[in-house]
Amino acid sequence: MRIGLFILMLWGKGTYCGEFMKVRLKLNPGMRGTKKLTRKYGDSLVCVRYRYDEKRKMRYTTVELIVEESTWLPPLFKPNDIILIKIPFKELDLREKVKRAGGVWSNSRKMWKLPYKTVCKLGLKDKIVAEFKETSKK
Repeated sequence: MRIGLFILMLWGKGTYCGEFMKVRLKLNPGMRGTKKLTRKYGDSLVCVRYRYDEKRKMRYTTVELIVEESTWLPPLFKPNDIILIKIPFKELDLREKVKRAGGVWSNSRKMWKLPYKTVCKLGLKDKIVAEFKETSKK
């Protein structure tokens, strides 16, 4: 525990980053106070922060940089989206499990309506009918 705490308190080249360091200013690239760093890091620069250590009476300039880019697809559903799942008529135990979890039978669609987070919790992602989604009012 003591070693882990010590590692958390280290910052950069061994400078202390503990409870006394407060961020007073966060600036976006190109703003006054970031020009030199914007020239140095270019499009990789996300923001510049000025941190102050009241105990040591020091100011630290820190930067947040993009170091890697990769494609990412956002999830199809949000946790509270109400989605349809199709459960074969013969799977009585599974239907009962969905009903106990708060699933609502849609007679017009002949499928179960359930929040996406519940579908995931029950391990039923493979039963999702992807064409349907409605957002819960919660």
